Amino acid sequence: MNNKFSLRERIQNGDVLIGMFAKFNNCNAVEMVGLAGFDFVIFDTEHANFSRGEIENLIRTADSVGMSSIVRVQETTPEEVLHALDSGADGVQVPGITTIEQAVEVCRSSKYYPEGDRGSSMAQRSAMYGLWDKDEKYFSYANSHSAVVLHVENLEMYEKLDELVKIPQLDVVFIGPGDLSQAIGKPGQLDDPELAGMIEQIIRKSLAAHKAVGIFCGNVASAKKYIDMGATYIALGSDVSCFGKALKGLKSQVNETLSG
Repeated sequence: MNNKFSLRERIQNGDVLIGMFAKFNNCNAVEMVGLAGFDFVIFDTEHANFSRGEIENLIRTADSVGMSSIVRVQETTPEEVLHALDSGADGVQVPGITTIEQAVEVCRSSKYYPEGDRGSSMAQRSAMYGLWDKDEKYFSYANSHSAVVLHVENLEMYEKLDELVKIPQLDVVFIGPGDLSQAIGKPGQLDDPELAGMIEQIIRKSLAAHKAVGIFCGNVASAKKYIDMGATYIALGSDVSCFGKALKGLKSQVNETLSG
């Protein structure tokens, strides 16, 4: 966990936080994201290839530059949540949920007793390998500092939003516009009025229930739009998209210069 500040506390305070998905399995890239000033990074084990040991080293790298880390887990299971948090991540982000029962299970698996049923151990990185030396006891500290982010990216969760936001362990309702557009049969149509109305409804209901709202944004204009609507946990693209756009832009400049 990041020792300089608590991401969960900043979420609960309503701070606007700018992060990015990390898909490169590279500590140098993570370090650069932190040095650039991003608040958090989301290690995307759903869509990229990482082993558990590699994730732990990437979390360690984020810690070294004062940047918080979230793991988007590969599967909606307590085991995935356990390993992410035991590795020292500041929170977990869970996609693919389709039932309230699933949502409750993964939320409870992120917290120790009495808030949940996370597997108890003091030998892992998050507990300083049994060398815990903070004034606050580890289990209490872990419960108060581990953020839980759940995706609303399908019709099942959209229709069950009123129940979802009642889960006490849930900190952030995360909107996936791309997946939602696909769920309504309009893949990639991110400016569609129906999708816009759904996103507005998710934001309104989540904020009314005192849950923070997160959303994926492909550009700064999109981020500004949703921040103005109340979103505070912003996933602004990814390391892959940044690198790809920079390369393409550089090559375009070269082509223009050489053809001029």
